[in-house]
Amino acid sequence: MKQSGDKTNTVGLENIGIKEAREVLWNLTPAELVEEAIKNGEGVLTDNGALMCDTGKFTGRSPKDRFIVKDAKTEDSVWWGDINIPFDPEKFDKLHAKMVDFLKDKKLYVRDAYAGAHPDYRLNLRIVNTQAWHNLFCNNMFLRLSQEELENHSPDFTIICAPEFEADPAEDGTRQSNFAIINFTKNMILLGGTGYAGEMKKGIFGVLNYILPHEKNTLSMHCSANIGADGDTAIFFGLSGTGKTTLSADPNRGLIGDDEHGWTEDSVFNFEGGCYAKVIDLTREKEPQIWDAIRFGSIVENTRFFPGTRTVDYTNKTVTENTRTAYPINFIDNAIEPSRADIPKNIFFLTADAFGVLPPISKLNASQAMYHFISGYTAKVAGTEVGITEPQTTFSACFGAAFLPLHPTKYAEMLGKKMEENNVNVWLVNTGWTGGPYGVGSRMKLGYTRAMITAALNGELNQVEYTKHPVFGVEMPVSCPNVPEEVLNPRNTWANKEEYDAKATDLASKFVKNFQKFADFASDEILAGAPNVEVTA
Repeated sequence: MKQSGDKTNTVGLENIGIKEAREVLWNLTPAELVEEAIKNGEGVLTDNGALMCDTGKFTGRSPKDRFIVKDAKTEDSVWWGDINIPFDPEKFDKLHAKMVDFLKDKKLYVRDAYAGAHPDYRLNLRIVNTQAWHNLFCNNMFLRLSQEELENHSPDFTIICAPEFEADPAEDGTRQSNFAIINFTKNMILLGGTGYAGEMKKGIFGVLNYILPHEKNTLSMHCSANIGADGDTAIFFGLSGTGKTTLSADPNRGLIGDDEHGWTEDSVFNFEGGCYAKVIDLTREKEPQIWDAIRFGSIVENTRFFPGTRTVDYTNKTVTENTRTAYPINFIDNAIEPSRADIPKNIFFLTADAFGVLPPISKLNASQAMYHFISGYTAKVAGTEVGITEPQTTFSACFGAAFLPLHPTKYAEMLGKKMEENNVNVWLVNTGWTGGPYGVGSRMKLGYTRAMITAALNGELNQVEYTKHPVFGVEMPVSCPNVPEEVLNPRNTWANKEEYDAKATDLASKFVKNFQKFADFASDEILAGAPNVEVTA
């Protein structure tokens, strides 16, 4: 094989079966990868220097095509079902061999990196790509090795990503031609048939969500995290579209990370070396840090230009609403490196409640915190997916069920124990609708949400009066600096109070129905956090 670039002195590609390829380019610099991507026709430069690429047929993850190899190691530990779909070990080996054969005449881009900013919990990685822009994505999203580390790098886990390779479902055991398969025995992820770069990032997240809680007694979390000038850490849980990345990118606080973290006995640490932010309707005024991070070395996915220019039109949804940018974390001015900090003092559960029911901020007791963590609620609004014409509830256990190889109660119990040991404040923040549901009310102003979170972080909400929500039982502040008082109680923002009461009861019943599948595993303390509504199973 013709090989060039910055190659490690230890193990090559032979240990994953790759002994032939047209050319192998090791650990190219971002500038070299941008040149390769443009030369290959994979993307174009925007006027601010970012590389603009399309992901092809798939503009997001494909959860139904994500598998875990079921073998002696995983059979009794993985939470099998619709999320973790079992895959036959022999089928994996045959598919791996077919991919290796497919790569024989291809140019390959290899990236050595790692995940986990805490040295005791580090996972060394190797990613083999057929596309240069995917390799740049991995450079941006995973933690980057020093020259000394690279020389002795030996991967713990390897990704082989070939979007051009498609499986034969009848022969290979996949659902369709695209696939993402994790093998915990062979420490390998196979990705094919999809160009969506996020599959690589979330594949490694799934790996850490298995290894850390199961083997290292460390809580893995789908959250963002930042730190104040006084060293106070805050973490933000929330599903896509709730503002997790936006709200953690606070110019007055240091960014630890925007999506994936671990919580040890004495610290919180980022899994990643970059940020993968949504850019739909992005403006400098609303999100200056993300705006300024989009420059040479960054990637923008599935975006489009204003006609006749190389300026990105972030309002353009012709490809997808899931337009994204990927950039190294140090493109954010106040990013903390290494990305580690003390245990959190405040936890925020973010939800975009499209029904306009939940308060814009409320304080949770321990029972409510556990209940809402396991529930992982937000609401999809009309137009975000085909067939959705009115708001729909979305519950994702631990705010990341799609990435949890273990049963959700495992993560919830670990969080509960840590909350108890460390006396953490837990807040529920609604970044969704006020004054009525989607289509009637309006989206909560980002400035108000930021002001409420700032007040919580500064301890200003410790001094104010609270009132209890009649259905959800959470404590709502009566006042908050820089926020109109009438906004704080959602019932007061509705023109028709009886309609609000009916909608609140309806949403509460959805919570209780969703929780029934966890009830057998939940303690009385967790069950005490349920909203005050009777529901017949």
